[in-house]
Amino acid sequence: MDLEPTEMKAIITRMKRAHGHLGSVIRMIEEGSDCESVLTQLAAVNKAIARSGYAIVATGLQQCLAESEDGLESVDIKKMEKLFLALA
Repeated sequence: MDLEPTEMKAIITRMKRAHGHLGSVIRMIEEGSDCESVLTQLAAVNKAIARSGYAIVATGLQQCLAESEDGLESVDIKKMEKLFLALA
């Protein structure tokens, strides 16, 4: 699936933020922060990454539907379902 760079900009920005946030979580662990704080921040990173994945799949599906001549018939629905479930 080739996705347009302009469509991916927001997703890339979100993932870069998650990357930086993960670095903060690692520092928290190294500095001995309490478990509750670490797990709360780690959950936020996990959610940001998952949302990025969903956005990538949704953008890809939208592009496939827009480019296909036959609508859903040319989209591999099982493959898309598998991609969504892989993120769950």
